[in-house]
Amino acid sequence: MDAIEKAIRNALEKGNAEDRAFRERVYRSAFAALDRALQANPGVTVEVAIKRRKAIQAKITEIESEFLPAVPDVGPQGDAPAVELGADPAPAVETGRQASSPDVVVDGPVQSAADAPRSRVLPVVPDIMPDATLPDAPAIDMSVPAAAGATTEVAPDRDERRIRGRRLPLTAIFLTVTLLAAVGIGLFFAVQTGVFKTSAQLDTAPPEAPPTVEDDDFTPADGGPAKPGAADQSRDWINVFSPADASHVSAPSDARAEVMKDDTGSFLRIRSGASGSAISFDVGQGVLEKLAGKHAVFDIIARSEEGKETQISVDCNFGELGDCGRKRYAVGQQQNEYLFDVQFPDKHPGSAGTIAINSDFDKQGKAADIYEIRVSIEP
Repeated sequence: MDAIEKAIRNALEKGNAEDRAFRERVYRSAFAALDRALQANPGVTVEVAIKRRKAIQAKITEIESEFLPAVPDVGPQGDAPAVELGADPAPAVETGRQASSPDVVVDGPVQSAADAPRSRVLPVVPDIMPDATLPDAPAIDMSVPAAAGATTEVAPDRDERRIRGRRLPLTAIFLTVTLLAAVGIGLFFAVQTGVFKTSAQLDTAPPEAPPTVEDDDFTPADGGPAKPGAADQSRDWINVFSPADASHVSAPSDARAEVMKDDTGSFLRIRSGASGSAISFDVGQGVLEKLAGKHAVFDIIARSEEGKETQISVDCNFGELGDCGRKRYAVGQQQNEYLFDVQFPDKHPGSAGTIAINSDFDKQGKAADIYEIRVSIEP
């Protein structure tokens, strides 16, 4: 099997080869492929181009004959019409005075119905020309040489409307318009849903007010500072409390404070009693002496007990240096930093101070994990 026949048969296997319209499209594709190959090779002469087209035409004729039914009888010789690709699905062919189907050309002497062999006959397949002829190529006769004694001629398609239809198929126009409409609709919805907007343009919520240090100040869980380590590390932090030394922590009788550890590190889990009593953390006198007359920022690194968000309240007693007012924070399950600042008077503290934390402002027995308490002096 040569390359031409193999290519055509492979194409026919991809669809319904019994469908005449499908076979016609395959044959036209074969001629179109040849035309592209010839145009891509300008060195091919007109004679060679014609020979190659005739070779494809012969192969198509041979293949098409396999799809014709056996002919039970043969009529008298005469002018037999050729099979024309692109014609109606079942055109009639006149043979003598009686019409027969399918469209075939029969060669040979007249035989009676009893003596006629039941055999297949070769259809006449026209040479399909491209829409645009090769440069400098002479006009090619579309007729197919007839067998002995027969004069069968295949006429090219002269219907200008059909030629224009092949050049600009209605299906291609419909698909193009549909594709353009789909793209337009997609762009419209993309603009409406804000796909091309920046994060700042999408954020239409009112700006959040920064937390203040007024009495009974409340900071939502999602409005707190960044996670530990994200704060300004250039500050000179002074340690007030660390789980490594819990000796300076005091818990009333109905409250609990216990050092624990997990994959996030060590922490002190505090749980206020039913009375709402707070756990006290000592602030050494030496620390307060460094803060006297300064503007200081305190940082409490904490989280809630797993699965139980809570609200903590913070009170301070710095002796001669005053207090910090009451602060209230919503503490989530993620470890975060909760800040408040204090302007200390320029006095000698005289004694140590305390920071008292109530783990559950609503008195529901929820716990809070305290990782660290530290302070820094604002420049």
